[in-house]
Amino acid sequence: MRTEPVDAFQSRVAKHAALADPARLRIVDLLTLGDFSPTELQAELGMPSNLLSHHLRALEDAGLLTRHRSEADKRRSYIRLAAGALEGLAPGSEHGARRVLFVCTRNSARSQIAAALWRQVSEIPSTSAGTHPADRISQGAIDVARRHGVDLPEVPPRRLGEVAGGDFIVTVCDNAHEELTSLNGIHWSVPDPLRTNTEEAFENAFADISSRISDLAPRVHAA
Repeated sequence: MRTEPVDAFQSRVAKHAALADPARLRIVDLLTLGDFSPTELQAELGMPSNLLSHHLRALEDAGLLTRHRSEADKRRSYIRLAAGALEGLAPGSEHGARRVLFVCTRNSARSQIAAALWRQVSEIPSTSAGTHPADRISQGAIDVARRHGVDLPEVPPRRLGEVAGGDFIVTVCDNAHEELTSLNGIHWSVPDPLRTNTEEAFENAFADISSRISDLAPRVHAA
């Protein structure tokens, strides 16, 4: 796992601390739309000038905004978001991977869906495996993937020991995660759609996995 430099981390801490105040978050929300003078911000927020000044100083100290003089009325200033003010607010940990291996117990649904979705968003190879593989991929997984335009491979589920080798492992099943307690990787607690085996359960699992992959993929780099 690779983490950001200490100074970048501290900068992110300062920004989050400044934005933890509801009034400051509202100010930043407004500034994403355009520049405001202090008087305009006062009117927009219904806030006394001394309190607004306090919040603006806190946001400036955190590197979130800047001021500049009006080219018309030199007595007037405008507040704007600092360049790149909101960059780096996302989590700073990254992972290096030669291949991403998604694991569940049966390798018949969640791990198969995850590996297929990963291939759509990342150039880093992916595959899947199970701790106790089933005979075949579940029809529910095939159906939900097809409804979303995702192709699952026409291969039988595989055992983890036959597949793993220097991979970045993501368990998508609580049973697999708790069985593999010493495994070096991350875990997504995705409910098993086969417990109820309904279309809704598979849709929920698909949406959960898809969202998690969208968040993770930009933070995984080729090792």
